[in-house]
Amino acid sequence: MYLSRLLLNPRSRQVQREIGDPYQLHRTIMAAFPEALPAGERVLHRLDSNERTRQVVLLVQSQTSPDWSTLATRDYLLPVDPFSDLENPAVKTLLLTFRQGQQLRFRLRANPIKRLARDVPEHDLKKGQRIGLFREEDQQAWLQNKGNDRGGFLVVGATLYSEGFSGGWTKEQHKLKHLAVCFDGVLQVTHPEQFQQTIHAGIGSGKAFGFGLLSLARA
Repeated sequence: MYLSRLLLNPRSRQVQREIGDPYQLHRTIMAAFPEALPAGERVLHRLDSNERTRQVVLLVQSQTSPDWSTLATRDYLLPVDPFSDLENPAVKTLLLTFRQGQQLRFRLRANPIKRLARDVPEHDLKKGQRIGLFREEDQQAWLQNKGNDRGGFLVVGATLYSEGFSGGWTKEQHKLKHLAVCFDGVLQVTHPEQFQQTIHAGIGSGKAFGFGLLSLARA
């Protein structure tokens, strides 16, 4: 697995546009990969920003090696600081192994939703329609269920904060609207093989638009 970290240039007009347009950001990211990806490949990404430093970090996870050379030749990325050992972009290869009972810190930006199981005519909603989960207890339960339902993990504890809605337009002018919630916490691996599959596949919906990437660190 490859994990890329790109420090974006906040003064770049393209970066400024794509921070608010997940569809265009997705297109920029996918330009670093072959058009024909291997079966089962899932390219995941997440934007992290620091309001104090204004640093914008793009994390990209893939099974295919990316080629960021096009972005490196434009002002899309911050220039490399000669007094820092941080490469930009930086790409590392990960060989993930987990053990049952292992605890890890995690970060996840997710789109917590549910499908309606029955008609709700008073809200003009129909069976099978997806709706966002807005209550914190429902969002916590959603993540716990993702782990218990073949996710291979148990949430030990997590704090969360809502980013509101992430929007944008597709090239067919279909409006995008995703509820964005960030989770930070500790999880415990219950089934290592299932958990590894969860890492590769991502969690929840909206994966092409910056959701589902599960970042891990030692607890």
